[in-house]
Amino acid sequence: MKLHNIKLKTLVRLAFAAMLFGVCVWLASVALIYSFSEGRIFDSVRIEQAPHCKAGVVLGCRKILSNGLGNLYFSRRIAAAAELYKSGKVDYLIVSGDNHIHEYDEPTDMKESLIEAGIPEERIVCDYAGFRTLDSVVRAKKVFCVDSFIIVTQEDHLRRAIFTARGFGCDAYGYVAEDVNLRYSVLTRIREQFAKISAVGDVIIRRNPKFLGPQEPLD
Repeated sequence: MKLHNIKLKTLVRLAFAAMLFGVCVWLASVALIYSFSEGRIFDSVRIEQAPHCKAGVVLGCRKILSNGLGNLYFSRRIAAAAELYKSGKVDYLIVSGDNHIHEYDEPTDMKESLIEAGIPEERIVCDYAGFRTLDSVVRAKKVFCVDSFIIVTQEDHLRRAIFTARGFGCDAYGYVAEDVNLRYSVLTRIREQFAKISAVGDVIIRRNPKFLGPQEPLD
């Protein structure tokens, strides 16, 4: 019985130590991401203070949720991207997302929605290999030959995206899309916290995008 109690206490201590270590890693990741993105995020009130860049990079997500309802993350990113372009701060919009199966095409959905919002079709460029945030920002630099760009997504995601882009040598800024009420975004926000740790790891080990391919300069 005593041996069993000793083993149980050891397991509890190890679990507590692992949990404490995880929290410390998360806090360090959050602090690092915040420091890299601070002063580089703009909204509709401060858009005039943003630098002019050749392109805005709109990060993808599904247009329609599994329950058949429209995705507020999607519609609000589209609205923000349209505002950014119409402000004259970018010349092109790169819509970057997942297109790994025929039935799921984030870039095309974004492009069509932006055209409906009044953005000229010739100013929208589809990136069909934006499988992750890392892929989207690195491909903007290496495939579309854009060193400086403005990323469009919700703020928490935006800070991570700016950190990742800057970690790979891009001069990245951000334009905030309206956030989604906590009631409808709990799981997304939880996943985002784990993604922060992953993003720091990606920059440290210099992880490559899943696919690069030939260069496609915007001009």
